[in-house]
Amino acid sequence: MMSAVPLRRRLVLLGPAFIAAVAYVDPGNVATNVTAGASFGYTLVWVVVLANVMAVLVQYLSAKLGLVTERSLATHVGQRLDRGPRLAYWLQAEAIAIATDLAEVVGGAIALYLLFDLPLMAGAVVTAAVSLLILKVGDVRGQSALERVIMMFLALIAVGFMAGLVVNPPEAAPFAAGLVPTFAGTESVLLASGIIGATVMPHVIYLHSSLTVDRLGARGAAIGLAGLIRATRSDVVLALVLAGLLNLSLLVVAAAGLQGLPGTETLTGVHAVVTSELGAGVALLFAVALLGSGLASTSVGSAAGAEVMHGLLGVRVPLLLRRAVTVIPALVVLGLGVDPSRALIVSQVVLSIGIPFALVPLVRLTASRELMGEHVNRRGTTLAACCVAAVVIVLNLALLYLTFA
Repeated sequence: MMSAVPLRRRLVLLGPAFIAAVAYVDPGNVATNVTAGASFGYTLVWVVVLANVMAVLVQYLSAKLGLVTERSLATHVGQRLDRGPRLAYWLQAEAIAIATDLAEVVGGAIALYLLFDLPLMAGAVVTAAVSLLILKVGDVRGQSALERVIMMFLALIAVGFMAGLVVNPPEAAPFAAGLVPTFAGTESVLLASGIIGATVMPHVIYLHSSLTVDRLGARGAAIGLAGLIRATRSDVVLALVLAGLLNLSLLVVAAAGLQGLPGTETLTGVHAVVTSELGAGVALLFAVALLGSGLASTSVGSAAGAEVMHGLLGVRVPLLLRRAVTVIPALVVLGLGVDPSRALIVSQVVLSIGIPFALVPLVRLTASRELMGEHVNRRGTTLAACCVAAVVIVLNLALLYLTFA
């Protein structure tokens, strides 16, 4: 039983969800949440809160699937599809991985430009290269070492993104009003879909199940499956509440101090406005946190893409080759002169469209008593997960209609 396990041992079991959580505060989240706050004030606060609640449930189910079955979500899906459908499924998942990488590499490049005036193309290459070094830590020292590195990045990101709350705290009444579900036009629906796409991340749904496949290795020895599931529940709640607070702080800082100001449609413009409105110190912390966000999240994104390819196709490619291939779209976007901040927001919409392809199989698998045994989802859990899937799908349909109508 977990209650009989010493506190230190229980703390050691934390970690996989923090790897997943860093993807929830990637540069795409930064761009989407800051744009939402600067454009619509506190209107979309409820979307950030709802998305984070959804993410807690989804990531818990993913982690539980890996713990109970000792197989990842991608592996389960791959084993149930014929060759043609499996290849098509992989192609859409790969498109999601590329969109994810685009947001993260571009975000890191923007941060390097803000901090060191480094050209965006060069910054993208540096971001991709450093992410390889971070992943190498996991390869050489093991998953626990990678978890510690990611936790350090999360601490850095927390300081940078929450500094603005200290300088310019939000007003209670407008914030409370933002908890009431409402929209403010077509663009707010687009941003709402982007927020959910940037929070309920499809590639991390795949990845989290693979992080718990070995039942946490030596750390989980002699604890028992039920105890590991309880520890995982705590891991997910702690990690994603932190990620949710960071996302909320970005929107709130923008709503409280940047709403209606010119230039907030781009991250470089946001940095300039933060400098003038909140001070150079807060702006520096914001840029440093943005860099940490890009470096850590692109590492996680690369790991997720590799897991999806292995699970669905049974193929492993060298890390350097995979890193080179997935960074090319980001370099193309920057080379063509596409507005980087707009590219970040669009990439989050692409992520949102990919969520059902990961979420629906996850719900079905974890609701299968034949597969999960005594750890099958309770009826209420399955109902909640179905509601999450329905909300995402409806938002996606609304997004497609508003985009092309």
